[in-house]
Amino acid sequence: MAKKSKIIRPKARLPKGLRDVRSEEIRATDRMIARIRDVFETYGFECLDTPAFEYTDALGKFLPDADRPNEGVFSFEDDDGQWLSLRYDLTAPLARFVAQNYDALPKPFRRYQSGSVFRNEKPGPGRYREFMQFDADTVGTPSVAADAELCMLAAETLKAIGIEPGSYIVKVNNRKLLDAVLEIAGLDGAAEDGDKTRLTVLRAIDKLDRLGLEAVEFLLGPGRKDESGDFTKGAELDKAQIESIVKFVKAGGKTRTATLKSLEKLVSASETGCEGLEELREMDDLLSAAGLGADEVAFDPSVVRGLDYYTGPVFEAELTFETQDEKGRPVRFGSIGGGGRYDGLVARFKGVEVPATGFSIGVSRLSAALEALDKTQDGTHSGPVLVLVMDRDRLTAYQAMAQELRAAGIRAEMYLGTSGMRAQMKYADKRHAPCVIIEGEDERKDGNVTIKDLLEGTRLSREIEDNKEWREGRPAQFSVPRDELTDAVGKLIAQQAADIPRNTK
Repeated sequence: MAKKSKIIRPKARLPKGLRDVRSEEIRATDRMIARIRDVFETYGFECLDTPAFEYTDALGKFLPDADRPNEGVFSFEDDDGQWLSLRYDLTAPLARFVAQNYDALPKPFRRYQSGSVFRNEKPGPGRYREFMQFDADTVGTPSVAADAELCMLAAETLKAIGIEPGSYIVKVNNRKLLDAVLEIAGLDGAAEDGDKTRLTVLRAIDKLDRLGLEAVEFLLGPGRKDESGDFTKGAELDKAQIESIVKFVKAGGKTRTATLKSLEKLVSASETGCEGLEELREMDDLLSAAGLGADEVAFDPSVVRGLDYYTGPVFEAELTFETQDEKGRPVRFGSIGGGGRYDGLVARFKGVEVPATGFSIGVSRLSAALEALDKTQDGTHSGPVLVLVMDRDRLTAYQAMAQELRAAGIRAEMYLGTSGMRAQMKYADKRHAPCVIIEGEDERKDGNVTIKDLLEGTRLSREIEDNKEWREGRPAQFSVPRDELTDAVGKLIAQQAADIPRNTK
């Protein structure tokens, strides 16, 4: 007799750096995105969607790590021998779209977009290889009024989703100021490997909030070994160069005016620096006219953004409230989005400069922030009303109830399993049903249905063993005439919503 060959089955496992997202989080995210979209559209932005992957050369040399097609991004070669890459942000695809459709677009062109982006980087706690962003960009104007507007948009968006003033700050800087400091320090990019050194400096400063000043100084100098033992090569600057950069990032003041005065002392010898200062002064006037003080939008020289394509004002939205890390230690929540001016991206395609500026929100991180603040509840139970099956010979009657509820705009389902009362109640609990509908023999004789409110009766429902105990106990339930089913369920759900604090408003 032939020996049976062993069946090799694939292991059910999730790729590193990716995550499964369940319905409750998806619904909370959808509600948040709807509010963000409302604010963006109020400002006149129009929606756009671009593909998840692009030709790799369209993404350019702005990848997070290096030039190799599959370093920093996920890439593959198509049948024509051309490299394609999953988008690592929503900005590079926008630049391609604008260049491809430039003559037909209104100028300025204002668009918003949400979608997943992908980073081929080392995953870690809270650091995923796929995550969602929500962007707004204005393309076709050099006016810093567009940059100031995005800072206003960021502040208004945070308020719209329930983040109170005082719990967030939008920080603003200008890449021209940093360019001036590097120029004065002898790092203008003209020397061999100058651009690479400049990018290393940018990424070092960008880690200030997360790693602290001492770690950044190591990254500006010889390099740094992290807690896992991995070594990150530094920019190898000398002591004087490091001191000049540190003095720059620490030049922030209590007001925007005070910060401008401090920065003027450091960069006024540079023409580029003076341009950056003038742009920030104009933004200050616009922000003040909009009623936004330094408690909502501040000038902060430590904000540089890690990508190399920014050319002018850069900004970052940060949440300032405290939460706890995985070890229970108090930490500030930190950045949930940022952006800036990138006047060179579209020029890669067209050969002429097309000014642009944009802001990107990290949706997953912002969702986590709302959860930490207990602001994800929308005031309603997310699950469907469940019609229990008490008599399998009456499936059509139960299905008719579910359909009536759906027709009235109420989420509903008939139990499709084959289990008894106790299992059906457990199922309803796992589905977060606001209530269940019961029509047994007694209800049918009286022309009624029984409605059990699960927000009040969940604990007791877990203890129910059989139909007799249900009839005798009847926790948190009431009966109504069969033809009043939809009205009664609608009123119950409305009452449940009224009883839950509206934290998201």
